[in-house]
Amino acid sequence: MLKNYLTIAWRNLVRSKWYSLINTLGLSIGMAVALLIGLWVWDELTFNKYHENHDRLAQVMTTQTFNAHTGTGPAVSLPISSTLRTSYHNYFRYICRVSWSNDHILAVGDKQLTQPGFYVQPDFPEMFTLKMLRGSRAALKDPSALLLSQSAATALFGDADPMYKIVKVDNKSQLKVGGVFEDLPRNTSFYKESCLLTWDLYESLNDWVKNSEDHWGNHSWQLFVQLNPDVDPARVTATIKDIAKPHNKDGGESIVIQPMDNWHLYSDFKDGKVAGGRIKFVWLFTIIGIFVLALACINFMNLSTARSERRAKEVGIRKTVGSLRRQLVAQFLSESLVVAALALILALIWVLISLPFFNTMADKNMHLPWAQPVFWGLVLGFMVLTGLLSGSYPAFYLSGFRPIKVLKGTFKAGRYSSLPRKILVVIQFTVSVAMIIGTLLVFRQINYARSRPVGYTREGLVYLFMNTPEIYGHYDALRDDLLKTGAVEDMAESSGPITNIWSNQIGFDWKGKDPNSVPLFGISAVTHDYGRTMGWQILEGRDFSRNFPTDTGDLILNESAVRLTGLRHPVGEIIKWNDKDRKVTGVVKDMVMESPYAPIKPTIFCLDYGWTQVITVRLRPTLTTASALNAIRPVFRKYNPGSPFEYKLVDEEYEKKFSDEKRIGDLATVFAILAILISCLGLFGLASFVAEQRVREVGIRKVLGASLFHLWRLLSTDFVVLVIISCGIAVPIAWYYLHEWLQQYEYRTPLSWWIFALSSIGALLITLLTVSFQAIRAALMNPVVSLRTE
Repeated sequence: MLKNYLTIAWRNLVRSKWYSLINTLGLSIGMAVALLIGLWVWDELTFNKYHENHDRLAQVMTTQTFNAHTGTGPAVSLPISSTLRTSYHNYFRYICRVSWSNDHILAVGDKQLTQPGFYVQPDFPEMFTLKMLRGSRAALKDPSALLLSQSAATALFGDADPMYKIVKVDNKSQLKVGGVFEDLPRNTSFYKESCLLTWDLYESLNDWVKNSEDHWGNHSWQLFVQLNPDVDPARVTATIKDIAKPHNKDGGESIVIQPMDNWHLYSDFKDGKVAGGRIKFVWLFTIIGIFVLALACINFMNLSTARSERRAKEVGIRKTVGSLRRQLVAQFLSESLVVAALALILALIWVLISLPFFNTMADKNMHLPWAQPVFWGLVLGFMVLTGLLSGSYPAFYLSGFRPIKVLKGTFKAGRYSSLPRKILVVIQFTVSVAMIIGTLLVFRQINYARSRPVGYTREGLVYLFMNTPEIYGHYDALRDDLLKTGAVEDMAESSGPITNIWSNQIGFDWKGKDPNSVPLFGISAVTHDYGRTMGWQILEGRDFSRNFPTDTGDLILNESAVRLTGLRHPVGEIIKWNDKDRKVTGVVKDMVMESPYAPIKPTIFCLDYGWTQVITVRLRPTLTTASALNAIRPVFRKYNPGSPFEYKLVDEEYEKKFSDEKRIGDLATVFAILAILISCLGLFGLASFVAEQRVREVGIRKVLGASLFHLWRLLSTDFVVLVIISCGIAVPIAWYYLHEWLQQYEYRTPLSWWIFALSSIGALLITLLTVSFQAIRAALMNPVVSLRTE
């Protein structure tokens, strides 16, 4: 029986090649999208599962309130770890301090390599179950050792055995290779880290770290823990949340234990509690995948039921000779399963072709797990489910025909038989139009933030990190040599890059300040030439100047800092900072140094040469960037021979701030285009069928003098009406959800009416283009031929 079903199914597919092609192609695109999104969702849901103890690993975070804003972040003070070790050790198996990730210069002979990494306490490799290819996880108990990733070891030593070889780090320390660990996969939090250095080395190189052992107010580090079995993170948080309050009353600090399984998908906090994160994108793309696959299934349903009259006689004869309805249902379902099987083969080909492009767009490293039986089980189950879903309605619809009416020739599909098909078309275009509106708004939000005035001139700015001792102490000589190249307009140093604020501090006081308030300011230490190099805009007072030796230690405030202080005329005022008087020299226009979607942080710029660690250079605009960089390269090699010449373009770094939204927008664009393509494929097939059914009517109307335009309108009107209804449904739904989405941004684009109008007009034009081909083709047919055929 099964063989008979499959044979008949194949013959029906071959007999109706055109409709079979549309069905298979549309279904394959829908299945390919669902497979790609399934891979993406799986990659997101398995983030950090590489670590064997992921369910017991956690990060200690702090919640503080400053400037009427409560924020939760990973920066902690050193005494927190000491307190956990001494007073709460029964909750934890491991407690590990970790520095922030930084680029380190690794040198072996003449070979120099910049690799990201951090300083960690010895338990880190064991906690995160690094897979050691050489050496031991316990190697970091030796302060003179370091661990390298496999890729870093290969880059430094090639195929030679790296064990116990000496690596010069940051031109400061001679360390031996204590082990090589397997490169971490891309869907882990630390996948970029290529070298691990010891915490003891960190303290020996930085006295300020050692001196912060009892400083509760210095939040400059990360802290990771491994909980003991059966210990609930929420219970631990409730127990330890107030341990810092007696020592750090300013800001109302509380402690939060954030489980590793939540780091990636639930990273957003509000008022000290988890408030979502990337999980919203997982849900978004899961829904998109379901909708796109549903659109393809709707095509199958529509085309199958539209051709019902052609299958009616077959159903009548089969019922007359004794076929049961369940046998007919099985027959039609087998046809849909054959189509689904063909579509799956085609979908896998689409996925193979598009996966490299999709990985680049999604910033992933996904692949099809061909060798996994679970994968094939899921794929085959997915195929069967898709086949049954797309074939169920046609199967029950077609199998319900009454044989007497069919064989007598009195069978008519009925006045309302096309209503389900119309409803399905409306659903298709409702989804498609909503996706188009969403895509347009995402890119409008990106462009809105991108066009936000940044308060300085980004073009031509290049910055480099001062990561070796040689580069320090040569400010004037380095600047003079750079200016002599003719490729540089100016140079300055600062404590952080212009694209970020690395330090936030309290401890400020001024005349008229509310004694109960604890304001938090972003701090950037700068040199005299910083303002000219960046191109910031002085609004009041003046810039730092060498003509005024008393400027050392003075302050320049941005507009947001002035508003926070409440000073009406801040220039010349004295602001106490950690009990030292500092004079306000000037006020600058707000500069976007952090998120372009967020309010500008109140920021203070302090003239201080002893705190700088970033060099920023403004290249001459008359030269190309490449030629200017080639001109300054020898100068940096002269003053910093222990480091490769590696730089960052401010323009590119600023553009990275839009990467998440742009990535989501790009993916949404691709899926919206595919949704429209699938909907149009179905519409094209329906239009073809309608034109075929009305060929006699078109012939008669043409003989009676109907114009081409009249016939085109006759065949197109029904479809246009359906799309207009879809737009009417899609617009309010899209407005509601997009309005909610925009609320997460402080700096956001207005929800303009033209986005909805443009999307609706676009959908109508696409519909007309799709339907018009078949409508005009039918209208141009010779009526003699069509009437003779009928």
